[in-house]
Amino acid sequence: MAAYYRPQTSPREAALQPASAAICFIDVQVFNCCSTGAMQRDLPPAEQAGEARRHFMQRVEECKPLWASLQQACRSAGVEVLYTVIQSLTMDGRDRGRDYKLSGFHVPPGSRDAQVLDCIPPGPDEIVLPKTSSSVFLSTPLHYLLQNLGVRQLVLCGCVTDQCVEHAVRDACDLGYLVTLATDACATHSIQRQQASLAAVVGYCRQRTADQLVQELAEAHPA
Repeated sequence: MAAYYRPQTSPREAALQPASAAICFIDVQVFNCCSTGAMQRDLPPAEQAGEARRHFMQRVEECKPLWASLQQACRSAGVEVLYTVIQSLTMDGRDRGRDYKLSGFHVPPGSRDAQVLDCIPPGPDEIVLPKTSSSVFLSTPLHYLLQNLGVRQLVLCGCVTDQCVEHAVRDACDLGYLVTLATDACATHSIQRQQASLAAVVGYCRQRTADQLVQELAEAHPA
């Protein structure tokens, strides 16, 4: 048989089917998204006041109502809602991946820094997964859980766009999920980094704004 190149765009662009869809909020937590979190508190003063950090914190504030609207829309439509947080499984962080150790990331289990932001508090029956590497699929049982839940379509959003979120997009695509990235519900440290990341993963996912996804879910599951 001869080699061929015949991209299929239709399946990747399919609208969400709530019964087989899930959303994962990546690292939307006190540690890195709050002015009182350890990442902000422990930065050198020059970096705390730097343009990159200011931009990131501004984007977090802009994303908060978008995260909340996505959470509510998914719950109303019956879409499974999951969260990941940077958090060690041990108090001293010895279980962390090498990159997290080198990067100086350590969030003890049960600490305030491990909490999801108040704008999207997890429900009593929603799954929160602690992760100890950039890849949520490598250091958590997310793939196993999504398979058990019958999920085929996965919506991703959160922090940081060009790091853990982008990693999740690529991994999810390779694992067979139809991925949708909520483009304006992701935060990173500059406009340039945001635009470059979205352009880099355009071949791996469908890209929609939060408002577009909320409308799509409303149409798929009318009140």
